[in-house]
Amino acid sequence: MSEKSRTAGIEKKRPETESEILAEIINSLPDIKGKLGFYYANLVNGTKVSYQAELPLHAASVIKIPVMISCFLAFARGELSPGERHILKEEEKLPSCGALNRMEAGLSLSVMDLINLMIILSDNTATNILIRRLSMEQINYDLEALGYSACRMNRLLFDAEASARGLENTVGAAEIADMLGKMYRGELISREASQNMLEILQNQRLNGKIPAGFEEKTLIAHKTGEDSGISHDVGIVGEQHPFIICFLGNELEHVPAWNRFMAEKSWELYQALK
Repeated sequence: MSEKSRTAGIEKKRPETESEILAEIINSLPDIKGKLGFYYANLVNGTKVSYQAELPLHAASVIKIPVMISCFLAFARGELSPGERHILKEEEKLPSCGALNRMEAGLSLSVMDLINLMIILSDNTATNILIRRLSMEQINYDLEALGYSACRMNRLLFDAEASARGLENTVGAAEIADMLGKMYRGELISREASQNMLEILQNQRLNGKIPAGFEEKTLIAHKTGEDSGISHDVGIVGEQHPFIICFLGNELEHVPAWNRFMAEKSWELYQALK
């Protein structure tokens, strides 16, 4: 298979150095119309580069990473069991991403089933079930206890009334990167919990952004987010030369161009580090 066909139509250029590509990213971001956050951390050589990484932005589905972390904290405290069952109700079903809105009411799901659906299919129904089970107050308490202030759970998904009152879930690129880094090092809750969360993120099925230009065998643990004028992707790329890369975009004028930018720059960094 040719490189061009293997990489989803993204035209590849000769790899540059890590520092040159990062400089190009930072120089390009001010010209992209939208509110942006960016964070890069090389997990081998320690290089870190950021742009508006502390800025709280509308989270879309990236908020599902903090929800997953709060679930694993509840497991560690003995307040929740991975095997606890939930019976799906018709009124819980939400539109858009996921599979549960197409399942029959009465379906029995474990909490771990719900976490997997929330992350790998970005299932909105599973997410709200977990938020209600934990409570927004507990999720925010967990975030505060971990030292995070830009990431906040302020409303359920698809809560139009709360959104109309200006309540939005928020994330920051630096804080999400810190969560991913702690998972990678086995420092988030415990080594076992960190590994389990990374494995869930590695099974992501929504791969049209950061991974769009990669060969299938490349290991990428990531989570996307999207809404009107919003597009995010955050994750850990590669095994031998791994790096964290977080792209957050709000109020975007051209979402497809931003998605292509995420894919191209992630691929270029991967190639340069190889």
